[in-house]
Amino acid sequence: MSNPAIPAASVRRANITSKRRRVSWQTAGPVALGTLGILLFLAIWQAASMLELVNPTHLPPPTVVFERFALNFAYAEFWVAVGNTMKAWLLGVVISTVLGIIAGIIIGSSNVLVKATHSTVEFFRPIPAVALIPIAALLFGPRIGTELMIIIYACFWVVLIQVFYGISDLDKVAVDTARTLRMNFMQRVRYLVFPTLLPFLMTGLRLSATIALILAISVELIVGTPGLGQEVAFAQINGSAPAIYALIITSGLLGIGINMIMRFIERKTLFWHESVRGGISL
Repeated sequence: MSNPAIPAASVRRANITSKRRRVSWQTAGPVALGTLGILLFLAIWQAASMLELVNPTHLPPPTVVFERFALNFAYAEFWVAVGNTMKAWLLGVVISTVLGIIAGIIIGSSNVLVKATHSTVEFFRPIPAVALIPIAALLFGPRIGTELMIIIYACFWVVLIQVFYGISDLDKVAVDTARTLRMNFMQRVRYLVFPTLLPFLMTGLRLSATIALILAISVELIVGTPGLGQEVAFAQINGSAPAIYALIITSGLLGIGINMIMRFIERKTLFWHESVRGGISL
C-alpha cells in the first residue's frame, strides 16, 4: 500500500524521473561503457610498451601510432590507397548484390530450380573465398579484377541465401491471392516477393558490406593490388611498425563507418518493419 503521507503527485514525479533516468542510461550507457573500454585498452597498451613488456620496436606506444595515423591524412598516397580499397569494396558489393537478387528470385520462385541447384549451391557456398585468391591472382594479376572476383564470390552467396530465406517466408494466403488475381511474374515480384524479401535482403547487404571490406584488404595484402592492404605490406617491408598499426586502425575505422552507414540505411529502408519499430536489429 502507498503511504498516505506522501502526495500522489510526488509519487508520479518520482516515477517519471526514474523512467527518464533508465531511458537516459539505456541511451548513453553503452556509449560510456564502450568509451571506457577503449580508454582502458589504450592505457594497457601504453603501459605494456613503456614498461617494455613487449619489444617497443614491435609494439610502439599508442601515442606514436596515433601520431603516424594523423600524419597519414596529409599524404596523397594514403588517400589514393583508401580510394582504391573503397572502389573495389563498392563495386564488389553492388555487383554481388545485383547478381544475388536476380539469381535468388529466379531460382527461389521455382521449386524445380531450387531442387536442381540445391546440391550446386551447397557445394560452392562453404568454399572459403580466400582459398580462391591464388586462382584469382593467376587470372587477373595484381589488379582490381582479383579483388572483385573474391568479393563477388563471397558476397554473392550471402545475398543469395538471404533471398532464399525471404522467398521461403512468403505468406501462403498472399501467394494464393496473387494467383487468384492472375498476377504475372513481375507483379508478384513487385507487390508480393519484394516487400517480404526486403528485411532479409538488408541483413544480407549489411553482412556483405563488412565481408567485402575484409576481403578487399586481404587481397591487397596478399596479392599486392593497390589499396590499404598493399600499404600495410610496404610498411612491413620497410620495418615501420607505427605505419602498420596506423593503417590497421584506419581499416578498423572504415569497417565501423561502413557498418554504421549500413545500419542507418537499414533503419530508413525498414522504417515500417516491426524489427525497426521495436528497436531490434535483424
